[in-house]
Amino acid sequence: MREPGKNFDNLLPQETPPEVERMGLTWLIAAAIATILLWQVPGGDYILYPFTILATWFHEMGHGLMALLLGGQFQKLEIFSSGSGVATYRIALSLGPIGPGLVAAAGPMGPPIAGAALILASQSFKTASLSLKILGGFLLLSTLVWVRSPFGFVAIPVLGLIILGIALKAPRWVQGLSVQFLGVQACVSTYHQLDYLFSYSAGNLGLSDTAQMQKYLLLPYWFWGGLMAIASLVILARSLQVTYR
Repeated sequence: MREPGKNFDNLLPQETPPEVERMGLTWLIAAAIATILLWQVPGGDYILYPFTILATWFHEMGHGLMALLLGGQFQKLEIFSSGSGVATYRIALSLGPIGPGLVAAAGPMGPPIAGAALILASQSFKTASLSLKILGGFLLLSTLVWVRSPFGFVAIPVLGLIILGIALKAPRWVQGLSVQFLGVQACVSTYHQLDYLFSYSAGNLGLSDTAQMQKYLLLPYWFWGGLMAIASLVILARSLQVTYR
């Protein structure tokens, strides 16, 4: 029975009982830790397979969208069944070394920033639902505009449709929990391949993201790897703190 004058459908996390807040926050922190650890062990990519693909999408979209924001081109996105991916882009030469350095950093750092936005959006059911619709819609849009690999043509729209289904059909508490969980996954996607942050080479693709940052922004690649690993956790912690304060 509804209490007169009170809309329970629009309760913010701050208005929920303290014990419920603690359970939700504990679950999210545990999910973040478990995800990071599983990605570091053999077979972990396949245990977390949908989130591995989503992490790759976040990472490569970070590169491509930063190139677009800086006046360049985002040409195509390829995602493979192994969980790896490649973003092909061109960078505006007028920016000098800053442009390539920022585009390299946007792969690991774009997702935590987007993830923090999702977590903060969960403070009301209206913004949580809207965020899920935007994320699901953008997964579908990216398939049409940039995805150019057969596996990506299947996997990315499937993820997008699942997220849209949650936004349109799931109870509001499920939507709030889902947008927070997806935000956490985006934040910790920096750790999808932790060793990659501290690698100079990306194999056949040439320099790693951190090595490119060393090339264009000076300072050694391991410094940038450590800085981004720490920054991702700080961004996650701060966004959870603001949401559950």
